Amino acid sequence: MDKLSAILNRFSISAGVFYTGGLCGLSAFDDPESIEGHLHLLNSGRLEIVDGQGRQIKLEQPSLVFYPKPTRHQLIASEEDKARVVCASVRYGTGPNNPLANALPEVVVFPLAESALLKSSTEALFDEAFHERSGRDAMMNRLTEIFLIQLLRHVMDAGTLSQGMLAGLSHPQLAKVITALHQTPEDAWTLETMAALAHMSRSTFAEQFRELLGQSPGDYLMEWRVAVAQNMLKKGKQVNLVANAVGYDSASALGRVFRKKTGYSPKQWLKQ
Repeated sequence: MDKLSAILNRFSISAGVFYTGGLCGLSAFDDPESIEGHLHLLNSGRLEIVDGQGRQIKLEQPSLVFYPKPTRHQLIASEEDKARVVCASVRYGTGPNNPLANALPEVVVFPLAESALLKSSTEALFDEAFHERSGRDAMMNRLTEIFLIQLLRHVMDAGTLSQGMLAGLSHPQLAKVITALHQTPEDAWTLETMAALAHMSRSTFAEQFRELLGQSPGDYLMEWRVAVAQNMLKKGKQVNLVANAVGYDSASALGRVFRKKTGYSPKQWLKQ
């Protein structure tokens, strides 16, 4: 299994296109209860985006703006700007606080012309968005989900991230360890076994891991195990079975780690 599929197989990502067409005026995204990220694709014209801190993004060519997590922002365009957009909400299987969303910057912005693959993908999406065809909504949602996977692939392959999970997956040695942790979190991982897999000494491995991912290997493994456990709990799995599946001997052992990371027991979190 490749390194990105190991993540996507654990955590579902879904998209729902909620607006297509011309934009004139102001559209605000400021719901404090929101659990969605947002993707905005500018097909033509000009567009300004202002976030909750007053930071501005000005687009004058086909571009994407992706907020992986719920973020207050506004889209602004006048009639003269002739902005034509596709806007979609993005949801994750375990909510916005998950390893995939956490691995990305607060906002991802770049012109579509910078990637032939992404440009081609959006052309198919724009063609569907601006024509009335049978199954249009379902097709747009599927194309947006495919686009998001291609975006993740592009971010990883470009090596533009300086820290985090996706940056680690771009490292030739650390990637082997991170992918193995993702695939088999239930294994009895130690610093020694991780370092050996990376073909590094313990000290070098621990130092480079912390530098690139921003946390120790042990903390990363614990967070990943809790995230996988959350995904399994949402699918109705029993706590004791989930505990064994993510590397803990008992439900109480999982509960201690779970409470440390989330502030809740597994059952309390599920009710939330």
